[in-house]
Amino acid sequence: MKTLNVSLGYRSYPIYIGANLIREAELFNRHIHSAQVLVVSNTTVAPLYLQQVLAQLEGKQVATVILPDGESYKSMDSSMLVFDELLGRKFSRNATIIALGGGVIGDLAGFAAACYQRGVPFIQIPTTLLAQVDSSVGGKTAVNHPLGKNMIGAFYQPQCVLADTTVLNTLPERELSAGLAEVVKYGLIRDPQFFDWLEGNIELLLSREPDALTYAIERSCANKAEVVVADERETGERATLNLGHTFGHAIETGLGYGACLHGEAVAIGMCQAADLSRRLGWLADADVLRIRRILERCRLPITPPPDLDVERFLELMAVDKKNVDGKLRLILLEQIGKATLPISVDVAMLTATLEEYGR
Repeated sequence: MKTLNVSLGYRSYPIYIGANLIREAELFNRHIHSAQVLVVSNTTVAPLYLQQVLAQLEGKQVATVILPDGESYKSMDSSMLVFDELLGRKFSRNATIIALGGGVIGDLAGFAAACYQRGVPFIQIPTTLLAQVDSSVGGKTAVNHPLGKNMIGAFYQPQCVLADTTVLNTLPERELSAGLAEVVKYGLIRDPQFFDWLEGNIELLLSREPDALTYAIERSCANKAEVVVADERETGERATLNLGHTFGHAIETGLGYGACLHGEAVAIGMCQAADLSRRLGWLADADVLRIRRILERCRLPITPPPDLDVERFLELMAVDKKNVDGKLRLILLEQIGKATLPISVDVAMLTATLEEYGR
């Protein structure tokens, strides 16, 4: 088992990475200090792993909320189901919420934990690669609104993250590829040596070779932990973690939540960001090609869907947390391994990328 620490003073917490961690009762006991525990999961993950988690909670007053699977259920209505269970069971402010699932469950359960009685402890048990390397780390919690993704939420750190690599064996191939988009992102924004390693090891990751997966998860989490410690509330460097996300969120919102997986949308968005960076004179054509090729090797889409025209794309991108005073700001690449902070972009140049990208 590997252990990384997110050092945030009294809110610091460990990230555990290894095989069969959900069978380690000692890890649960180390971070649960109440008799009351609510496990939030979904209809895909619960049949596979809920009983293994419940077996580590013997002697606790345990309740469960099992939600339908999918991005469309990351909503206020779903969070109300969690609050209904907590209140119905008369759970106190010392109760612990466990998020057992991918990014949707982690974000939603974390948001509920941040809100219930103004904050109760919670534990992240991410069951997708994307959640293990990105959404479970850093304390961003949120639900979606029909007008914008993740626009209702809170910064709220977990007690710990249990990244059990064994659960990735049951992850569908499409979800595995979606997670690799976020792994590649770390190489692009701040770790060029990791990007080089990924170019040489993508096939090992796609075949779920344990050592390669563990290394990629550990390196990704280490990168994110460093960024979060430096800028927890995204006033500076942490915004670079959103490379491709403004484009990607527009795709997700425009197509309807769940039609395109988050990692797929981010992959397209990173290619668009790379194209715009090339137009600004920062990336060479060869750099853009490297980025496109590695994402294609990850079995990810690299061109936007035809369903969104330029006008709709711009309208959706205008609803983004990085925008200030109505001005669109994007994360771009100065080079592979170095991202910019949010910068205002020329609408004409952005429009050119949206019109011509992928032709």
